Amino acid sequence: MKASQFEFRFRVWIMAALITLGFTSPWIDLLPAGLSFGTRTTTWLWLGFELGSLGLTPTGGIVLATALMIAVAAVAAWVRVWGTAYLGNYTVQNAEMKAGQMLADGPYRHVRNPLYIGTFLTLGSVCVLMPVSGAVVTVVLLYFFLFRLILGEEAFLTPRLGEPYAEYLKAVPRLIPSLRPRVPAGGQKPHWGLAVLGEILPIGVLVSYAVLSWLYDSRLLERAVLISFGVSLVARALISRPGAAEATTA
Repeated sequence: MKASQFEFRFRVWIMAALITLGFTSPWIDLLPAGLSFGTRTTTWLWLGFELGSLGLTPTGGIVLATALMIAVAAVAAWVRVWGTAYLGNYTVQNAEMKAGQMLADGPYRHVRNPLYIGTFLTLGSVCVLMPVSGAVVTVVLLYFFLFRLILGEEAFLTPRLGEPYAEYLKAVPRLIPSLRPRVPAGGQKPHWGLAVLGEILPIGVLVSYAVLSWLYDSRLLERAVLISFGVSLVARALISRPGAAEATTA
C-alpha cells in the first residue's frame, strides 16, 4: 500500500491534480437529478446551511462555517511552519549521553508526521470551496494518497536510519498527536525564516481566508489560493541551503 517512487517524485502535482478534480467534479452532471451531492453549491455554503439548521439562522450558520474554515487553515499553517522549522538531518536522533534514548524536537516529539497532517488540513480547508461531491471525493483520495506517502517514507527510512528510527516509530504516534512529548528534546534550533519561506501555500490560504472570506466570494478565494500556490512554487525554488529543500517536501 506504500507509495511508489513516481508518486513521491510528483506528489505536489498529483495533489494539485486531485484538487483540480474536486473543483471540476466532472461526474456531477451524470448523477441523478435531486441528489444533494450532485449540486454545484460550494461545500462552504452547504455547510453553512446545515449548521444553520441546528438552531442558528442561515446567516449565523454561514458565519460559523466561515470561522471554522479559518480555524482549520490556521491550525494547518501553524503545524506546517512548526514542523518545517524543526525538520532536518537531526530531527530524530539517538544520544548515548542520555542512555540511548531517542531524541526529537518540535512537533516530532508529539507525532511522527506533522507535515502530512498540515498538508491534509491545508488542502482540506481548500476543499470547502468545491462542490460538495467534489470535496468528499477529494478528501478521501487525498487521505489515501498521503497515507501511502507516509508508509513509503517509513519503509525508506527504517533500513537507512536503523534502530534509533525503529525506536522512534514505537514511541511516537503516526497521525494522532500525543498531548505530552513522547521522547526527550534534542536541542535542535528551529529555522523559522526558512520555514515561513517554505510554507507560503498554507500561510497564503490562511491569510486569504482571514481577510477575504468575509466577502463571501468563493471565486475570489479560489483565485487567492491559486496565487498562493504559484508563489509557493517560486519560494521553494529560492531555497538553496543544503537540506532546506527537504524541509518543504511533504
